[in-house]
Amino acid sequence: MSPFIAEIIGTMLMILLGNGVVANVVLKETKGNNSGWIVISTAWAFAVFVGVTVAGPISGAHLNPIVTLGLALIGKFSWQQVPTYIIAQIIGAMLGSFFVWLSYKDHFTATEDEDKKLACFSTAPAIRNVTSNLLSEIIASFVLIFVIFYISGPELTIPIDAGAKIGLGTVGALPVSILVWAIGLSLGGTTGYAINPARDLGPRIMHKLLPIKGSSNWSYAWIPIVGPIIGSSLAAALYLALL
Repeated sequence: MSPFIAEIIGTMLMILLGNGVVANVVLKETKGNNSGWIVISTAWAFAVFVGVTVAGPISGAHLNPIVTLGLALIGKFSWQQVPTYIIAQIIGAMLGSFFVWLSYKDHFTATEDEDKKLACFSTAPAIRNVTSNLLSEIIASFVLIFVIFYISGPELTIPIDAGAKIGLGTVGALPVSILVWAIGLSLGGTTGYAINPARDLGPRIMHKLLPIKGSSNWSYAWIPIVGPIIGSSLAAALYLALL
């Protein structure tokens, strides 16, 4: 399996389980309907665990364009591979969201609320305020990337195979999963913590393509892209400064 395929499969599994729990909680007549934010945050953390476990040994399991960007900014990932990884992540996110729709198709049909159906694909703010929403994504993304640098950064001294990729998979999936869990529980209540442009953009594109009524809310779509990119860049700048 190539790194490109690994990023597709890892991201697909992460989105399938991550957006799958949202569908289980918000759509009508599901077994998990209205089970709450803790269920969503916990399952998203486990979804990251699954994706990283599968893709880690092959690609480093970035599964997120700002992880790829952040590692490139600190010199731990080749800039030549950045576009390939990001394309794979978007494809994987689209596939994962498609399978969520396929799994919950009857429940999408039973649900009249268009915002709830969109929530099973992409993020939206609890209170619409461009400045606050952007800051929320910047802060949460900064925490994600800054901590990841210390999980899989150059200070890692345990023996690694010479061909191993530097990324989330280098020290295992659990630390990153716990990090995402903490971010979701602590910082996710404002915008739904996209903290991943592919996680939001890929499923939003799929929402537009699938026969689902309602707006894909493209006027908001730039925030979960730009915010995480800024957050990742700031994390890289601080990390390099502290070195």
